[in-house]
Amino acid sequence: MRQRILIILCILAALFCFGYCLIVFMIKSGSHFYLVWAFGGLCLIGLACMMHFGWWSSLPRFLKCGISVLVIAGILLFVIVEGCILSRYHEKGRENLDYIIVLGAQMKPAGPSAVLKFRLDEAYEYLVHNENTICIVSGGQGSNEPCSEAEGMYQYLVDKGIPASRIVMEDQSTDTSENIAYSAKLIGDYGVSVGIVTNNFHVFRGVQLARHEGFQDVCGIAARSNVYFQLNNLVREFFGVLKDTVCGNLW
Repeated sequence: MRQRILIILCILAALFCFGYCLIVFMIKSGSHFYLVWAFGGLCLIGLACMMHFGWWSSLPRFLKCGISVLVIAGILLFVIVEGCILSRYHEKGRENLDYIIVLGAQMKPAGPSAVLKFRLDEAYEYLVHNENTICIVSGGQGSNEPCSEAEGMYQYLVDKGIPASRIVMEDQSTDTSENIAYSAKLIGDYGVSVGIVTNNFHVFRGVQLARHEGFQDVCGIAARSNVYFQLNNLVREFFGVLKDTVCGNLW
């Protein structure tokens, strides 16, 4: 009876993964990470088959124990990392920062992607209420982008009324760690106060990268993100944190 319940749960979870994969694909998230949900669904179907046909019970005891330990360790690691991500999910910085750095995201022919627009709108609101803060817009040009992300962000903010003299463009970076590193070179002083403007799920990594870069006074300014992509974004960010941890960029 217990095994039957586990099989049913695996099948239901697999159907959820396949369904969510399809939803993210149809809405168009801007990346191919949604395929991880299809892979997860296939793994769950495989696990259900192993239990249904008795393949799992036929495995050597040491192998089953090893797999179980790895799965439990993976779940614990995921919970810890997601806890760190969520700890800065609603952070809004503080007033009168010397600089804010807006992290880049995809530019489309029609303008900023939804993810980037959320960041820019948050930066705009901050700049309107903190007139002495300088804004660095950071992001290079990808192969599928009509211009550099920095140029697109600059134009968006200027069009909304932010003076061009308050905006500095960093247009060479290709990822988040480079966003921070190259922006730091433009600032040239690690003692200033800095706010990292990015989507809520991305704030933790952005702030940690800035601290690792050497900024002593740094905080996050969280922009909202598309509710339909939240689960996908949180899982994707888990792998982003792991990558930057392995590369020695976070701690």
